[in-house]
Amino acid sequence: MTVYHFVGIKGTGMSPLAQILHDMNYTVQGSDVEKYFFTEKALHERGIPIFPFRKENIRPGVTVIAGNAFPDTHEEIQAAHELGVPVIRYHRFLGEFLQKFTSIAVTGAHGKTSTTGLLAHVMQGAKPTSYLVGDGTGKGVPGSQYFVFEACEYRRHFLSYFPDYAIMTNIDFDHPDYFANIEDVFAAFQEMALQVEKGIIACGDDEYLQKIQAKVPVLFYGFGEDNDFQARNVVKTKEGTSFDVFVRNTFFASFDIPRFGDHNVLNALAVIALCHYEEIDVHIIQERLKTFQGVKRRFSEKQLGDQILIDDYAHHPREIVATLEAARQKYPEREVVAIFQPHTYTRTQTFLQEFAESLQLADHVYLCDIFGSAREHHGKVSIRDLQAKIPQARLVEENDISVLKQHPQAVLVFMGAGDIQKFQEAYEQTVHS
Repeated sequence: MTVYHFVGIKGTGMSPLAQILHDMNYTVQGSDVEKYFFTEKALHERGIPIFPFRKENIRPGVTVIAGNAFPDTHEEIQAAHELGVPVIRYHRFLGEFLQKFTSIAVTGAHGKTSTTGLLAHVMQGAKPTSYLVGDGTGKGVPGSQYFVFEACEYRRHFLSYFPDYAIMTNIDFDHPDYFANIEDVFAAFQEMALQVEKGIIACGDDEYLQKIQAKVPVLFYGFGEDNDFQARNVVKTKEGTSFDVFVRNTFFASFDIPRFGDHNVLNALAVIALCHYEEIDVHIIQERLKTFQGVKRRFSEKQLGDQILIDDYAHHPREIVATLEAARQKYPEREVVAIFQPHTYTRTQTFLQEFAESLQLADHVYLCDIFGSAREHHGKVSIRDLQAKIPQARLVEENDISVLKQHPQAVLVFMGAGDIQKFQEAYEQTVHS
């Protein structure tokens, strides 16, 4: 029996895939850098071995699953080629694996992870469902009928997939280090749409998704009246959001979600539409929507003294707006403070003005230095360029974050896709010390 060896097992897609294979009784191991990542906790809990990178990890009889962040020149991938051991890239392996199930790809510029997590949670209440969520969460259920997974558009990786269904949350310009412009992004989604086998659930409020052509039925959801699945009578409170769903102008059912902001209503609508199409009992949908705890690093809250700390993955101007609006809905009487770490130089440069505008929805803004990536370590833009566009914005460093104590009773929103958590951890240390 082959051993699956994951090169870069702590990746947000790699870790859940390793978890799924382990749960389905395959032998799994992996290697990565020694730095701690939140994605490794679930691997340790399952007893999956994680080794430091070294070519000696590769031996005859293993199948290598290689993370997309690692080039063919990586010592372990080179060793595999020298030994004649199979090397399969993450997205290619996943593309083959999902053929065993009724597969549902969740894709879009924003909202993928939250929608994937929500869909997996709801479907599990009805049918055996395996899932891969891009926050490092995976579960393999033997005998699964459904496989719910997050499909990323970056570098057109999602074109490795031919799913039964696709949920498309939105199309927006992001990943400017790869995509040329919004038309290039649209072209990628259009190509993906033609690979879907049974049906597409798309947000009809998105002007680009309205133009998608497909060989299968496309059902639209959203707030607009032209949608097949429409949310009406939305009521927002400090406890969450409730709304009625109309299917082609006929009342279907009422739903409550313990989440905040319009984007979470849309995510729920996408899930409701897909479950309706698959004839899942409406009572199961209603109950499961109420019990969803959220995914990692998406509006993850904790109380610290008289302050509320929120950890969120928002790294695009549209996501920052959604997160700050959600904080205002849940905590209308509190001050909202944004602590933002831009992710990648190309993204910061491309959206400099939009970042400045979105962050000004907060009462106070603190900026952390730009987080590079494995792909780019420096650029022409600096954090001071963003600071210059935001009145009263201040720069903070990990070793000098106690300034946040000046905001008693505030909601501190730590946002970014890099290592913004270390700033939150440093702040918690200053409060406890």
